[in-house]
Amino acid sequence: MNTNPAAEVARDDSEGMDYLVSLPRRMVTVYLPILCFLIVLLFPFYWMGLTSIKPNDELIDRSLNPWWVVDPTIAHYYHLIVNTDYPVWMWNTMLVAVTATLLSIAASVMAAYAIVRIRYAGSRWVGGMIFLAYLVPPSILFIPLALVVFQYGLFDSPMALILTYPTILIPFSTWLLMGYFKSIPYELEECALIDGASRWQILTRIVLPLSVPGIISAGIFAFTLCWNEFIYALVFISSSENKTVPVAVLSELVEGDIYHWGPLMAGALLGSVPVCIVYSFFVEHYVSSMTGAVKE
Repeated sequence: MNTNPAAEVARDDSEGMDYLVSLPRRMVTVYLPILCFLIVLLFPFYWMGLTSIKPNDELIDRSLNPWWVVDPTIAHYYHLIVNTDYPVWMWNTMLVAVTATLLSIAASVMAAYAIVRIRYAGSRWVGGMIFLAYLVPPSILFIPLALVVFQYGLFDSPMALILTYPTILIPFSTWLLMGYFKSIPYELEECALIDGASRWQILTRIVLPLSVPGIISAGIFAFTLCWNEFIYALVFISSSENKTVPVAVLSELVEGDIYHWGPLMAGALLGSVPVCIVYSFFVEHYVSSMTGAVKE
C-alpha cells in the first residue's frame, strides 16, 4: 500500500500538538507556567515601586495592607534627587558603563576576528584560554588590580573602573563574538581577498556589518555587567561624588542600622530603568546573536 510521506509528517506534527488544542490544556501547559514566571520575575519590581511611593508611616504600620498603598507620595523620589547626589551617581555609572563597554567591544571584536579568521597554530587554544579567564572570580582579581590602581594613582576616580572592568568583560565578549564570527561564511572573505581587500577592510566592510546582532548582544552583556558591578566600585571608589549607583545607594542611604527604605527602593528602581530600556530596544538582536553564537 502506497503512502504519502508528506501527509504522514503533517499528520504526525498535528498529532504532536494536539495537547495544546483544548483551552484547559493550554492553561496548564502554557499560560500557567508563563504566569508563574512573570510573577517571580516582576514581583521585585512591584515591591520596589510599592515601597518607593509609600509614606514612612505606612512602611512601619503593620495594621495596613502591605501589598497596597493607601496614600501614595513622591517624597522619597524628591529626597533622592534633590537632597542626595543621585544624579551625579547616575552620571558616573553611565559614564563608566558606556566607556568600558566601548573599549571592551572594540578589543573583543579584534581578538575574536584574529582567533577565528586568521589561521595560525594554537588559535583554538588561545580562544579556550580567553574563555577560561572569564571563569576567574572578580573577587580574586580585584586584589592584584587594586595594587595596579594604587601605583598608577587612579584610586577614587572613574578611570579606575573604566580600565579594570574590561578585565571581566573582554573574555566573555570575545568568546561570544568568536561563535558569531564562525557563523559568517568564510567564502565572503576569500572573495574579498582575491579582489585585493586588506584584513582591515574585510573586518570593517564585511564582517562587522554582518555581525551587528552579535556585537549588540556582547554590548548588552558588557553594559549590564558594568552597570550592576559592585566589588570593584566599592574597593576603588571612596568619595561620594565619584560613586556609582549600586554602591552609593547602599552606602549613602544606610546610616548604621537605619535603613531609609523609601529612598533605597526609589534609587534601586530608577537604577534599573536604563538597563530595562537597553534590553527592550535590542532584545531581538540579543536572542538572534545567542543562537548564532552556539553554532559551530
